Amino acid sequence: MDAQGRGQAEDIDPADQWVLNPDTGDYELRLPSSAPQSPVPGPRRATPAPEREVPAPRRRRATPEEPPPGRRDRRRPAKKKAKKKSRGKKILLWTGGTMAFVILAVGTAGYLYLQHLNDNIESLPDDGASTGGFQKDQAINILLIGTDKRTGSGNDGYGDKGSAGHADTTLLLHVSKDRSNATALSIPRDLIVDIPDCPTTQEDGSTKVIAGSSGVRFNQSLGQSGRTPSCTMRTVTELTGVKPDNFMVADFNAVKTLSSAVEGVDVCLAKDINDPDSHLNLSKGEHTIEGEEALAFVRTRHSVGFGGDLSRIELQQQFLSSLMRKLKSNDTLTSPTKMVKLAEAATEALTVDSKLDSIGKLKDLGLELGKLDTKNLTFATVPVKDNPAEETPVTVVLKEGPAQQVFDMVKNDVSFTEVKKKEKEKKKKEDAAVAARLEGEKSEPSEVRVRVLNGGASAGSAGRELTYLQNEAGVTKSENAGNAPADIAKTTLEYAPDQADQARALAEILGLSGAAMKPGESVTNSQGLPTMTLTLGKDFKGAGVKLDATSAKAPEDLQKSTADKVECAK
Repeated sequence: MDAQGRGQAEDIDPADQWVLNPDTGDYELRLPSSAPQSPVPGPRRATPAPEREVPAPRRRRATPEEPPPGRRDRRRPAKKKAKKKSRGKKILLWTGGTMAFVILAVGTAGYLYLQHLNDNIESLPDDGASTGGFQKDQAINILLIGTDKRTGSGNDGYGDKGSAGHADTTLLLHVSKDRSNATALSIPRDLIVDIPDCPTTQEDGSTKVIAGSSGVRFNQSLGQSGRTPSCTMRTVTELTGVKPDNFMVADFNAVKTLSSAVEGVDVCLAKDINDPDSHLNLSKGEHTIEGEEALAFVRTRHSVGFGGDLSRIELQQQFLSSLMRKLKSNDTLTSPTKMVKLAEAATEALTVDSKLDSIGKLKDLGLELGKLDTKNLTFATVPVKDNPAEETPVTVVLKEGPAQQVFDMVKNDVSFTEVKKKEKEKKKKEDAAVAARLEGEKSEPSEVRVRVLNGGASAGSAGRELTYLQNEAGVTKSENAGNAPADIAKTTLEYAPDQADQARALAEILGLSGAAMKPGESVTNSQGLPTMTLTLGKDFKGAGVKLDATSAKAPEDLQKSTADKVECAK
């Protein structure tokens, strides 16, 4: 094919084919008449432009008849006002749902040519591992997986040759129910986990159960032994207690094409880096990177931090934070060219689950996530430590206490940033009497007398909590009273009026809310002394774990950052 033919048939920028009609406020598809007709449906009023070589003669507008006296000022302004309102509404729909996260920005740009973008989207079954898809009135949990599988041209030098790929970069994106905050939790690829048995849909439609593995790297939850993203979902649920609503998978091409679609991502380095393994060669300071250079940036690890995967995670979080800011900027939101390129790149680079396999669904998700403020999106990493079973550690294991704190905060929709809206709304719902139950003097732990019952928690919970109270919390005057007469959903503490100081002390130790404290009567313990009654409900999470998650705080040494700040990689 000659150069002219290529220019007309292959190299036309799809964004350049959409032109804003100032008279209607719509973007219209304009194609040269010699180009093949696009199968992509455009707006209803779109018409092909005439050939440039022979411009069509302009038609003179017929001179309208003079309107009756007194009507001119009423008719024309009304028409202009309606047009302005329509255009403003369309621009709002187009830009409002653009997510501050790379792969979700397609949601609002997608309506320009739905069928074409729908055809770009590749999906895989969730195999029952998800909640069934996100809901607009609930908290949202999306599993984002970056795989090192080689696909596409130009990627021969990356990843393991012939490999089915691994879960190389994994983030659990949690968005709060009220959309005031979000957390992107990175799961290290070298974390030792147990992968459960995974029922997996095969190409012929049958289901095969892929056997689980114990004590293996997290990255083996994808690709190995025929495991699909649904198995990574199950592994995340087993690890964190959080069941994802949907998944999205991206490969090397996603970083290259998406960073180029927004015309570069701004990053910062605290030192010069020349890494022959990732091919990253950048000087100290700020840079705008895209394409191959962007991929090298998120892949490098030997030249930053301690040279391991945890250091690379920090680079990836910086890159995604910057990309999110770029997507939220007016420079991107108001550019038809960038939005169309972004939609093309994202739909071609991503694989999603079958519950999220259309532009319409992505748009709905994007509209929900687009409500976020960057200052309240926290990037954090699961707390881990070097594997003590290895002389020269190459894998990591959980820091059990801090990791459980983080998992509980995500599971219970607690923000990692200072978002006060939710706490204020909650306090408004509690009346003064309930709030006052936590206020006042508190007894010393050694003076607290309580009996512990199991009213719906897992077997043995009362005994384990008793051991914690006596050995770690200093509540030595406590005893196990067995099972409660009936199961309850929420843990309660019943106490007599003269035991209020003891109740407040125990509430602080256990993380009980005022609503969990039930003024009533005391009972006698095995020694015939008056005692309070703590009944563990189905909300009990484990010995020593705070019961009211809204009072939880992130571990002090948690590696985290917010998406609104620029931090230079060291």
